[in-house]
Amino acid sequence: MKVIHLIGGGDEGGAKSHVLQLIKELGKHIDVTLISYRKGKFHDDAVAMGIDARVIRTGNVFLDIYKTLKLVKSGNYDIIHSHGAKGNMIASIIKGITGVPVVTTVHSDPHLDYMHSILKKYTFGVINMIALRKIDYHISVSSNLKEMLKDNGFDPQHLYSVNNGIAFDNEIPVCTRKEFFRRFNVPFPEDCVLIGIMARLHPVKDHETFLRAAAEVVKVNKNVRFLIAGPGDELLNQLLQLTRKLGLEEYVYFTGMVENPYDFFQIIDINVLTSISEGFPYVVLEGARFSKVFVSTRVGGLSQLVESGVNGYLVEPKDWKTLGEHLIELSLNKQKREQMGEKLRVMAEARYSLRSMCENQLSIYKTILKEETKNRQDGKKYDITLLGYYGYNNSGDEAILKSTIDSFRKIDPELNFLVFSKRPRETKKLYLVDSVNRFNLFKIIYILKRTRLFLAGGGSLIQDNTSTRSIWYYLTVLRMAKRLGTRTMLFANGIGPIKRAFNRRFAGKVLNELQVISLRDAQSFEEIKTLGINKPDIYVASDPAVLLEASDETGVDELIKAEDIPVEKPLIGFSIRKWANSKYIDKIAEIADYCAEKYDSHPVFIPMQYPMDLDISQTIANRMKHPSSIVKRVYSPDIILGLTARLKLMVGMRLHSIIYAATQCVPLIGLVYEPKVAAFLNEINQPSAGYMDNLDTAEICRQLDFIWQNQSEIREQLKSAKKRLVIMAQANLSNAYQMLKNGELNESLRGS
Repeated sequence: MKVIHLIGGGDEGGAKSHVLQLIKELGKHIDVTLISYRKGKFHDDAVAMGIDARVIRTGNVFLDIYKTLKLVKSGNYDIIHSHGAKGNMIASIIKGITGVPVVTTVHSDPHLDYMHSILKKYTFGVINMIALRKIDYHISVSSNLKEMLKDNGFDPQHLYSVNNGIAFDNEIPVCTRKEFFRRFNVPFPEDCVLIGIMARLHPVKDHETFLRAAAEVVKVNKNVRFLIAGPGDELLNQLLQLTRKLGLEEYVYFTGMVENPYDFFQIIDINVLTSISEGFPYVVLEGARFSKVFVSTRVGGLSQLVESGVNGYLVEPKDWKTLGEHLIELSLNKQKREQMGEKLRVMAEARYSLRSMCENQLSIYKTILKEETKNRQDGKKYDITLLGYYGYNNSGDEAILKSTIDSFRKIDPELNFLVFSKRPRETKKLYLVDSVNRFNLFKIIYILKRTRLFLAGGGSLIQDNTSTRSIWYYLTVLRMAKRLGTRTMLFANGIGPIKRAFNRRFAGKVLNELQVISLRDAQSFEEIKTLGINKPDIYVASDPAVLLEASDETGVDELIKAEDIPVEKPLIGFSIRKWANSKYIDKIAEIADYCAEKYDSHPVFIPMQYPMDLDISQTIANRMKHPSSIVKRVYSPDIILGLTARLKLMVGMRLHSIIYAATQCVPLIGLVYEPKVAAFLNEINQPSAGYMDNLDTAEICRQLDFIWQNQSEIREQLKSAKKRLVIMAQANLSNAYQMLKNGELNESLRGS
């Protein structure tokens, strides 16, 4: 494997340590070259470490790109690994020309890298953000940076983490405090308690907080001194002025750049960092190498290593008062700071070694090359693209999406997905998939061309009961997929009702072109036959949501607490949606009051789609005599499923509220507003309260009494029904996976 690293070459601090130590260690296993775009200390140190380091600096950025391109081509590199704005820009351009895959390491929040300069922010900063979007693979040096990238819409499937690491077993030349003070002209007594911060003088490092905390410390402990190490002439005068203003001239000294960080960390007593943003700073590891207690702002991935109060302290950014309190305590208690420092060293050595950093990086390279090889073989990029009613805050449809993705990942963890969604950024973060806006026609065409298997479905997509525009949209995308030569499957779909003659003809023509159609109920199968569809493989499965697993107890407990739901009484769930005839509102309120009185229970309204279900739930609750609760916030489907498991009974109008109850074996009664609800109730052999236009409250209350009195028997019935539904849903997934791998169903799976 051959990898070429591209970097600006002016880097200092953590980014420099990460890149140079990583490349040196990688060089023991693979062929690695480092390109810097300027001469100087970074390049010189790389050469001194034995790295194959070269400089490309012509004074002309286009010529720099040309020379790098020529080197990449002649060197037959497998991967380009970039760092920083210039490296990212050049790497993204070369990728577009050569197709060589690019991975970039994000060492810090790119939005804050140029906060000290408006000009650089809107030049280098903007260029860097554009380049980052064009690069397919991203590595973060901490969990918080990974979350930041997710929040900014990067594909979670191609986000990786590589923790910073250092060697803990190498020999380090001894540096005494006397020698260090002499070298840097430090005017402090050698027996002082020395608190140090090593960070470049930059706004993001927030040295002002360090100085204000120092002012608090010297009020209590006059034996303390403060050492500030790091380059940065732009802010030096400003910080010197603040030092004088705070009366700290005697206590604070600026060393400037310390070439060997370990000299600094050997001679301090307490290691401090006051940044407002970080990836994972090397200074915590370099200090831990010498068992130095660490006190820092709670930024980056520091909480992964520092357990506040155990092996150090973490405070909120800019909280100089709390920082000062911790520094006072540690400066007065030598035993405590030494004990905490030793605990930090033990944990750092176990989790942040140079070897584990290298092994992780090599694994990422192998994963990238494996995926790129697969993509080159068939010209595709996405294994499975999914289309449904996703991104609309509908718990049922989100349950379909989550259960489908989770179930496929159990079959094959290496699959990658793209979802067409109304809220793509939210979908990316929730389900760790790639996603684009479902109405972006140009992206839809591009993605379908690069998709191995297109699954449209889950839910009732092919119907015009709610909207003609909706059925036209889904049928158009299905036809587009077929015209582009993509393997296409209508997946676990509900069909109908389709009332308009044109829509029926359009649906029949498009669906007859598909390879496979799986349906979620027998009624949809009958509708398919009336449309004259007979060319695809057609079979009845079940709704993928039956495979959804409930959240752990903690998530449900947090919901119950947040929504102030009482737990001393049995809970009866109500899931109601808006419907044309508003007469049902008073009837539902009457039924909920009956449950509260007759069973000494507490009604809980569970909206399945926001905000419309929330509004109608509030209207019904306002007409009740007895108190009730409403789930007012939006929760993930698995948490709502977990809440459903806590119910004694479900009165459900929304189809997926009934599906949730059935899979959790909670007795239920369904309120039918569309045939799909009646079809599912028939499938699981559970009672219907009738259609919404003609509800009989007396009869419904009689049915509820029967259900309440026979809960154990009903739960057993639902267990049997759930087992059958799960088998059907799993078989459907297996069929789809075989279609992905083989292009068609196995003969043994046809008609399952």
